[in-house]
Amino acid sequence: MSDHKIDTARAARLFDVRRVIGGLFTVYGVIVTILGIFDTRAEIDKAAGVRINLWIGLGMLALGLLFLLWQWLRPAEPPEASDIPPANQVRD
Repeated sequence: MSDHKIDTARAARLFDVRRVIGGLFTVYGVIVTILGIFDTRAEIDKAAGVRINLWIGLGMLALGLLFLLWQWLRPAEPPEASDIPPANQVRD
């Protein structure tokens, strides 16, 4: 495989939207989960007795990890050279 193809594949994986979404959900999930662990009694009572920060944080964490797992199991592939139109070709 040529160096250009390796660089293109690396760039396609780097800018995969699943990585960004998964990373953000994972980070926010950890933060909200930690907040949920240390909720005060007043905050729990305000949410009708449910530790809502804990549950939402765990859900966000699970979703973020699923996105990252999906990106790891099915990495993005760069388009074939034949699928990319020439730069000088004008589209209507």
